[in-house]
Amino acid sequence: MNLSELEFNISEIFYSIQGEGTRMGERCVFVRMQGCLLRCSWCDTPYALDLKHKEIKMNGLELYDQIKQYQCKFVEFTGGEPLEQPNIIYIINKLLKEDYTVAIETAGYKDISILDNKVIKIMDIKCPDSKMSNKNNYRNIDYLTKNDELKFVIASENDYLWAKELIYKYKLDNIVNCILFSPAFGLINYKDLAEWILRDNLNVRFQIQLHKYIWTPNTRGV
Repeated sequence: MNLSELEFNISEIFYSIQGEGTRMGERCVFVRMQGCLLRCSWCDTPYALDLKHKEIKMNGLELYDQIKQYQCKFVEFTGGEPLEQPNIIYIINKLLKEDYTVAIETAGYKDISILDNKVIKIMDIKCPDSKMSNKNNYRNIDYLTKNDELKFVIASENDYLWAKELIYKYKLDNIVNCILFSPAFGLINYKDLAEWILRDNLNVRFQIQLHKYIWTPNTRGV
């Protein structure tokens, strides 16, 4: 595949500290893709949702070259929804061949089977308070491995109980490397969520969005 023939709609590219997941605190190059069909009630990147909005147009070679300039071997594709632009797999596969660690944060409604197993898939499962739980594609669970992570954004106790039952139903803690419970920023008391996890002895990792504490919550490019 000639990368210069591929076109991408990018929201932003930046070099920062990973704020979430099991690699929290590591240096990372972020590629935020433009466009997502979902409209989660708590979305903190609304500027990246409209696929028709032309933010940064790049061909594949330009994108690859810009990633290389940061001299960091950890790259995460996020959004929006990266898999709304499925040709991104050609950039991902080239990076993998050059021994990059590549992660993709996906809302999980698009087919993830197109991704190489070396890619760290960080897949959201949408809880009821997101208003998007009907969009969950549970078939994608079959393509998750111990290389991957699942994330639940928790906005209420109802979300917590719903997520707990889903973990039990699909035995998710036996499938992935880590299950992340992330409190919806500004919507739930962190102490409450921590105590529910401890009460139920739930095999998950509580996480906050570290970047929102290093910088102000609405700062872009971090």
